[in-house]
Amino acid sequence: MKLYTRSLALVALVALVAALSACTTTDEIIIDKKGVDMARYEQDLAECRSYSEEVRTGEKVAKGAASGAVVGGLIGAITGDAGKAAGVGAVGGGARGANEGAQDEVRVVKNCLRGRGYKVLN
Repeated sequence: MKLYTRSLALVALVALVAALSACTTTDEIIIDKKGVDMARYEQDLAECRSYSEEVRTGEKVAKGAASGAVVGGLIGAITGDAGKAAGVGAVGGGARGANEGAQDEVRVVKNCLRGRGYKVLN
């Protein structure tokens, strides 16, 4: 049973690392700079980032953790250790929610920049 618990913890850790490494940040947005007034771009980027703060990442983390805990608990009930499995599920679900929130934030910034006439390359 200890091996199974360790395996669940390892799976959750791998899921967390994978989710976080898949995140693109607003610092990694690439635009075509040809003909761009960079001072104006920096101002537009700052405004677009402020819009991205409206994404409710914290709620997505909480919902992901809650749903992960439920699924983990159900799996744990079958295998005999619902508490630990629920914890592992919560970590994995929370990481998934954080990744989704971060992706939404980047999408908001990219869409905002495109709306202002910039050619977003990534």
